[in-house]
Amino acid sequence: MLNYIWFGLLFLGIGTALTLDLSYQMEDRYRNGGELNAKIIFDSAYQNNSNSVDASLEINSSEFSKFYNAEQKKNLVQKIKLTFNPKGKNYSLYMLTDSGSPAIWQEMAKVAGKENDLSGTLFLKKEISKNQYDASVVFEKVSFARMKDVTNAAIEYSGKAVNIAIGLIGIMALWLGIMKIAEQAGLISIIARSVRPLTKFLFPEIPHDHPAMGSMIMNISANMLGLGNAATPFGLKAMEELESLNPKKGTATNAMCTFLAVNTAGLTLIPATAIAVRAAAGSSDPTVIIGTSIFGASCATFVGILSAKILEKFPMSFSDFSGYVKSKWKFSLSLFAFLFLIVLSLSTGMFSKIFSFFNFINADTLKNVIQIFSTLAIPVIIISFVLFGLFKKVKIYEVFIEGAKEGFNVALRIIPYLVAMLVGIGIFRAGGAMQFLLIIISPVTSLIGFPAEAIPMALMRPLSGSGALGIMSEMISVHGPDSFLGILVSTIMGSTETTFYVLALYFGSVSIVKTRHAVAVGILADIAGILGAFFIVKLIFG
Repeated sequence: MLNYIWFGLLFLGIGTALTLDLSYQMEDRYRNGGELNAKIIFDSAYQNNSNSVDASLEINSSEFSKFYNAEQKKNLVQKIKLTFNPKGKNYSLYMLTDSGSPAIWQEMAKVAGKENDLSGTLFLKKEISKNQYDASVVFEKVSFARMKDVTNAAIEYSGKAVNIAIGLIGIMALWLGIMKIAEQAGLISIIARSVRPLTKFLFPEIPHDHPAMGSMIMNISANMLGLGNAATPFGLKAMEELESLNPKKGTATNAMCTFLAVNTAGLTLIPATAIAVRAAAGSSDPTVIIGTSIFGASCATFVGILSAKILEKFPMSFSDFSGYVKSKWKFSLSLFAFLFLIVLSLSTGMFSKIFSFFNFINADTLKNVIQIFSTLAIPVIIISFVLFGLFKKVKIYEVFIEGAKEGFNVALRIIPYLVAMLVGIGIFRAGGAMQFLLIIISPVTSLIGFPAEAIPMALMRPLSGSGALGIMSEMISVHGPDSFLGILVSTIMGSTETTFYVLALYFGSVSIVKTRHAVAVGILADIAGILGAFFIVKLIFG
């Protein structure tokens, strides 16, 4: 499945970039060779044919709009540097764009040179007043803008992948060393036995006392508590242990797919990142998304586990499938009961009453609790594991070193997988394929009333955490943190996970090539989380 997804990301990204570039060339988007009328105001007394001089470039808004066929409400004033060309009797123009510059200039600057520089040729016409002249500007030729973005994205994201892997070495060494102490001391077995009824249902083929159980439990617990820097090493260790039980090396097992279903659902009790962004944006109640995020993530977790349990039985006949449903009658009954409670809650307004509780949580108090917990959680885990190892007479230092050595090897092993997936995502984003995907999906989402403005967030979240965070921050700054859209994108951020990154990271750590139904399960969980987020936000705040 990942083969087709990766090819699709590359093909759509590059294909869209090439298509857009050709259309830009045909419509002359950048007006290559065209003369833009302007006014030049020199900073100091102008001397004819001065070698180098500072000036300001002024362009009338209507002139700019007509030239680029793009709306420009205000007249433009841009600081520039001019260098005289004796041979051509004109000036070389150099200017730096910024966030206040027109979008078309920022786009041209990004393609033509560095990130924000734009050059061209300026022709003086007639003097208007002292140090002021009519002029015309011809900017440097710009072509294949999207393809250059694709090239830059491929290089940038391959570097990001390596940086992520290298950044994991230290934390991997730390937590794998601590886990080794807990394993040798028997603590992992104790933890596994304490939640055996749940793990027996989720992972029936894994022995309850196997080290994989403890690692998976620690990973899921760390994710729920928002300890991402601890969750990743636990998850990678869990995949390594699961692979040791795998009879078909390189092919994902049922336990692996179910484990990743829980991970990609992203169930976190406190969505600290989204809360922090909302607080920074001046929200009157940053914590209002706690309840909605838990609901959305619970929907994702439920659908993820359900789909994993169903899809792991395929291919099979209809009679086999019906027999499976009958054998799992308790689970089926629970599903119908869950759906019945949703309908009942809708009709009685129970959800509104339940989630209104979170309106009474003091934002400053919760922020302090989060900070205290985040500060103390990891040191408490480390010292408690080490103390338990001492109590069980484990040679804690030697065992820690033994476990820490594995961290370096795991971090290096995942680099090719991260490079492949992140480069594919980077090319997909840079090529502009997201725009076409929005056009295709918009008619479907409009049927359920899902806001078109929130679709980019829903599409980006499974692909890129940083990209989704950027979209969320932009949406909040434009519409406000306490608006319907602001709460919706914040809830989506707290209800879902970067599915493709998680799949590449965890499967790459144990060289899994055949992912079976893991991708489908992850996507279904994301869809459920997004729809669950929209449902609950619409119900309470719509």
